[in-house]
Amino acid sequence: MIAEPTAQAAEGKVLWHFTMSLDGFVAGPGHSMDWMAGLTTGRPHIIDEYVATTGAVLGGRDGFDAFPDASTIYGGAWSGPVFVLTHHPEDAPASEGTTILSCDVEEALRIAKDAAGGKNVEILSASIGRQLLDRGLLDEIDLHIAPVLLGDGIRLYDNPGAPPIALAFTMTDEPRHEVNVRARPIRA
Repeated sequence: MIAEPTAQAAEGKVLWHFTMSLDGFVAGPGHSMDWMAGLTTGRPHIIDEYVATTGAVLGGRDGFDAFPDASTIYGGAWSGPVFVLTHHPEDAPASEGTTILSCDVEEALRIAKDAAGGKNVEILSASIGRQLLDRGLLDEIDLHIAPVLLGDGIRLYDNPGAPPIALAFTMTDEPRHEVNVRARPIRA
């Protein structure tokens, strides 16, 4: 039987953390997030859980350009070091609480882990998450699957031609057991 994941713990992990549409998108076109309006969770204290266990955030430039205010992470409940990795630091706008990095993804992760002070580093970028996964530097993928089909936008994992990556679920004794989901369209 598959249960809800256990509460996240501040263990210095590197987490790729997103709410994702049923068809695999973590943001709509142009990084739109309006599709998340009205979503609820079966874990009422989940925001408190991530606020308490997150020591630093590492994101990418596209997401930063769409949401440059670091004070809005977890609805403003979390504050801490935010790092944005970019190939073009010279035109990145200044944003309080955000450090712009232009280095290798492994170096960016090392900087974020040092700043996290033993707590978890959350990866809020599909591209950076894929790069860390490819290099064996990602500890967990923490997904909240939303009952919506976007059809377009930013995919969680987009790596055409790459071999499949086997994952193990952490919330079951059978880590390779599929998760069954059933949904129906909401009609007006």
